[in-house]
Amino acid sequence: MEKVEILIIGAGVVGLSIAKKLSEKFDDVVVVEREESFGRHTSSRNSEVIHSGIYYPQNTLKAKLCVRGADLLYDFARENNVKHEQCGKFIVATSTEEIPELEKLQQNGELNGVKNMRIVEKEEIREMEPQIHAIKALEVKKTGIIDTHGLMRMLAEKAEENDAFIVYKMEVTKIEKKDDSYIVQFSNGEIFQAQAVINSTGLFSDEIAKMVGIDIQKANLKLHWCKGEYYKDNHISGVKRLIYPLPDPKGISLGIHLTINLNGEVRFGPNAYYIDELDYKMDETNKKDFLQAIQRYITIEKDHLHLDDCGIRPKLQGPNDDFRDFYIKEESTKGFPNFINLIGIESPGLTCCLAIAEKVALLLKR
Repeated sequence: MEKVEILIIGAGVVGLSIAKKLSEKFDDVVVVEREESFGRHTSSRNSEVIHSGIYYPQNTLKAKLCVRGADLLYDFARENNVKHEQCGKFIVATSTEEIPELEKLQQNGELNGVKNMRIVEKEEIREMEPQIHAIKALEVKKTGIIDTHGLMRMLAEKAEENDAFIVYKMEVTKIEKKDDSYIVQFSNGEIFQAQAVINSTGLFSDEIAKMVGIDIQKANLKLHWCKGEYYKDNHISGVKRLIYPLPDPKGISLGIHLTINLNGEVRFGPNAYYIDELDYKMDETNKKDFLQAIQRYITIEKDHLHLDDCGIRPKLQGPNDDFRDFYIKEESTKGFPNFINLIGIESPGLTCCLAIAEKVALLLKR
């Protein structure tokens, strides 16, 4: 049995951020990951967008950690040469009925502390983004894009420079609280004894919480997997900003938006629908819906739109639920001191990753 001080389960962008942060002040930090490398699920299957914090209800973790996290992420990317671009975005109104919602979004962003926003009129939209059809837009200058793989690689390097260990092909099968520590068993027969455990397993975080003895149904921590698909169009070029429609009123998605990657290539997505099985297969079932959504703000040809990729979000918000915040909590009140759960870390989790790491560091009890 190997004894460790801090065991982080999950090597996605959040788990790696936590490892980097904690290894700065703790000598014995180990990250275990069930896959063969880091970030194989939600962390590498997303829009690679650095969000501003405009969408989320005031005083929620998503709002506060997103605003803080964006600043930290830009600083980290600049200091460590992680490819990124603060390109900004337009959230567009394509009808007069949408204008009040656009204004409400701006007000919400201001209350959350988002800076450098303004309403742009139709003529200026046409000058700035000639291909975009909109009567008004909210310009959000803080939004950007980042190389998520490069970010995770750098976070892993920084953690390992601080003598943290990252071990792959380590699938947790059992967790048992014993006295003031946790006995963690793995499918390969390994057993660790950890003084503190941090559950950062994304899609599987509710199951890890269940293993330690938390009733996830009673605690309302059952995850719902929500799939999002992306399409690409290689015939569109010259778009300088991200283009977003108004978000879904219930907060399930931000709408099928146009994103650009660091090479200037355009793709659209994601849509959002709930699934029961982990499945990254794609077909063109939803292509018609994509076309309808996209053509509201840019002209594209049906034959130019092709399947690209998909991702799955670990949402606490079910199909009929209202907004659900991140769940980030040290579980002493449930009888599990120094067991920290991170559940429902979906968008804007990438943006929040370094701010989440700060919060986890404050939750740990020495």
